[in-house]
Amino acid sequence: MLADGSYEAVVGAFGLVLLYVFYQHLRMRQLRARLMQREELFRLISENAADMIALVDVSGKRLYNSPAYEKVLGYSAEELRRTSAFEQIHPDDREKVKVAAAEARRTGVGKRLEYRIRHKNGEWLVVESSASVIRNEKGEVQKLVIVNRDISERKRAEGKLEHNALHDGLTDLPNRLLFLSQVERACDRAARDAFYKFAVLFVDIDGFKVFNDTMGHGVGDELLLAISQRLANCLRFEDMLARVADKRPRDVAASDDVLARLGGDEFTILVKAIRDPSDAMRVAKRILDALGEAFSIQGQEVFISASIGVSLSTTPNDRAENLLRDADIAMFRAKMLGKSRCVFFDEEMHTKAVEQLQLETELRRAVENQEFRLHYQPIVLLKTGEIAGFEALVRWQHPREGLLYPDRFLGVVEKTGLIMPLGKWILREACRQAESWQSPSGSHEKLLAAVNVSPRQFADPDLVGDVEKALQETGMDARRLHLEITESVAMTDPERTRSVLVQLKKLGISINIDDFGTGHSSLGRLRRFPVDVVKIDRSFVTHMENDEEARKIVHLIIDFAHTVNLKVVAEGVEVAAHRDQLASLGCEYGQGYFFSKPVDLEGVGRLLARSAVPAEMAMGVGGSQ
Repeated sequence: MLADGSYEAVVGAFGLVLLYVFYQHLRMRQLRARLMQREELFRLISENAADMIALVDVSGKRLYNSPAYEKVLGYSAEELRRTSAFEQIHPDDREKVKVAAAEARRTGVGKRLEYRIRHKNGEWLVVESSASVIRNEKGEVQKLVIVNRDISERKRAEGKLEHNALHDGLTDLPNRLLFLSQVERACDRAARDAFYKFAVLFVDIDGFKVFNDTMGHGVGDELLLAISQRLANCLRFEDMLARVADKRPRDVAASDDVLARLGGDEFTILVKAIRDPSDAMRVAKRILDALGEAFSIQGQEVFISASIGVSLSTTPNDRAENLLRDADIAMFRAKMLGKSRCVFFDEEMHTKAVEQLQLETELRRAVENQEFRLHYQPIVLLKTGEIAGFEALVRWQHPREGLLYPDRFLGVVEKTGLIMPLGKWILREACRQAESWQSPSGSHEKLLAAVNVSPRQFADPDLVGDVEKALQETGMDARRLHLEITESVAMTDPERTRSVLVQLKKLGISINIDDFGTGHSSLGRLRRFPVDVVKIDRSFVTHMENDEEARKIVHLIIDFAHTVNLKVVAEGVEVAAHRDQLASLGCEYGQGYFFSKPVDLEGVGRLLARSAVPAEMAMGVGGSQ
């Protein structure tokens, strides 16, 4: 039995325990109530907030998405639960969001960032996102609370403000500030790349002020819009036109800003990556021709013209302001000379550009009028002097200047694309005329005809078909036709070269590699191609007499060619010593002025009548073929 004092002590202690338990129970109820209040408050806030609020775990799995997601993005809660938190984010932005999430988990500090997120309808919205962390009892980051705010409208407004600051209000073309920025970038590139050239064109509409004052500013603005659209249509795809809004023709390719309106009736154009002044002149001519056609303004035909000034990047020290000023000066000079014309700031460049453009015009007419002629240079068996065949060489029978050699026009023909119709004509005409050749025995069956194929022709997918058609139309035996491609063309795309040559060989023709030794290939690499003949470049043959190294190179080419069963033709045989040395080295064929200069079709008949060309006929001089 406990003493009275002890009993009272136990009862008191038990009472204190009960009181503590009751207090703790009451406190837990209060904590639960507060927690429920907080959760309810979070629910009320998240469900009524305009911002999208998400709860995700450390792996990116969605634990909760507020109703704003469906309002803003169109996805239901169920659709979001089935996907990762990163799935709707733009592919280009996912990495930076993942990096930001990982940093938040590591540091416990969320980072504010912007990224694009896809609406259910496919549209991309821009959101501003911030993250907060939730830690577990160990202090580890367990969850992230992500708050996303749709700022698409704000970004569009900012973009519009930026666009308006750099674009003309009427035409939506780049303004002076943006144009100069683009020219400055071109200047920087030219300073790094010595081969990069560009041009600035300054276009001023002749008599526009009078038209504007007479017809009114509203009609004048309508004309300026029509002019800007026509200017855009004049430019090449690679001129990289400016992105212009709804007022711009839909079919015009868009990229960097190069067509600009400086104000009033003044337009400027940046023509990138030109090769020579004629490229800029060609663009200017297109503009003058296009603006010379009638405009339909409010039901009336309106005729205008323009004066164009051109400045070219010529030194690494060129700057945007200087080039624009020079183009402006050249434009003013064009007006002083009578308007409706193009003038270069540099008069020498202007003269060359005009000459180049005139040459192109005359060449187009020459193709249409069939002013070209074929001459032939014999390919001779070195041991016997017998003519084995002829190489076809094109000449231009110019109406004023007489017979012109290829060095005067072939580069322009290749650049302008005229080589395509001209090359087809050369091939067909060479096959046709070869049928009239007669060897001393009265037969032409063994005489070969060599025809050069230009780089652009070789790249043409219709080449094989063109060759087959020429053979069929002329009746020429395919075994007599030798097509010649240069070493550099052959090695540009070896896989394609092999494919094309295999198709040509199936027709029964032979393949010659021209100018061998001047490129970057080797006979070993050429073994991959179905080649029949290697032609040693004249630069080696010409120096054989006095240059031991050139003689060794020729010897090496001949020996290696024979090792892989190829025949050899030496070009540039100009003296008897060349013929004798080449024959002693085992070279089968020679070609050059020692045997004959290129001759017309009648000359071919005379050469064949003599069977072999005696040494007395040697010209004794060199020259271009």
